[in-house]
Amino acid sequence: MHVSYADKGLRILGFPCNQFGGQEPGTEAEIKEFAKGFNAEFDLFSKIEVNGDNAHPLWKWMKAQPKGKGTLGNNIKWNFTKFLINREGQVVKRYGPTDDPSVSVLHCWFEYLPNYFIAALSLGLSLCSGAGG
Repeated sequence: MHVSYADKGLRILGFPCNQFGGQEPGTEAEIKEFAKGFNAEFDLFSKIEVNGDNAHPLWKWMKAQPKGKGTLGNNIKWNFTKFLINREGQVVKRYGPTDDPSVSVLHCWFEYLPNYFIAALSLGLSLCSGAGG
């Protein structure tokens, strides 16, 4: 999705997180090297926590926004939770781990209303199995 929409302003920011079944135990260098194997061309940041007292402030903020709230509680349930944020900095939608924004309304938003970008994506690029959570 990054490759398809980067020229229209899409920015995907990936944040590795090891809070889900220990899927992200590697160092920052190992994680970035592993992601290259999947042709990850989006911005990949340092490993963070997305839940609990030590959650990164960006994730705390996104989860607190009216359209950033989760189902059955507000914690991030698993890796690959995604937030869509518009250029004004408002959370527009929260996608669950199994939701694929590329086949949903997001495609139409980029085609016809190119003023959105995904601000954050929690990653679990499993170094053991080669598959993300």
